[in-house]
Amino acid sequence: MSNPQQLRYSKEHEWLSDAENGVSTVGITSHAADALGDVVYVQLPEVGDTVSAGDTCGELESTKSVSDLYAPVTGEITEVNQDVVDDPSLVNSAPFEGGWLFRVKLDGEPEGMLTADEYASFTSGS
Repeated sequence: MSNPQQLRYSKEHEWLSDAENGVSTVGITSHAADALGDVVYVQLPEVGDTVSAGDTCGELESTKSVSDLYAPVTGEITEVNQDVVDDPSLVNSAPFEGGWLFRVKLDGEPEGMLTADEYASFTSGS
């Protein structure tokens, strides 16, 4: 699955949408979802929580392992995707659509994010 060009990516394999009214959507990439295997449990931050870029803000549990979820940006959680909490397999089947994880009101501009092409190079090791 290719990485949507309009998104930005972190080296921890989260994606970030462009902000609408200061709010961006966050999810994990298909690369991360494939590496995890079948996701069976998702723990997300709570609405109203403040997250800091690079800090752990939840976890994803798969049939293979448990992985931390990192905040790609600093801000306040405005919404969590209850559908993905109820059906964690959405992370695998639709990582860039229905499998999004949370929305965050940005506190400043995102830093250190990669373009789709830069992320593709990063994940391919070239």
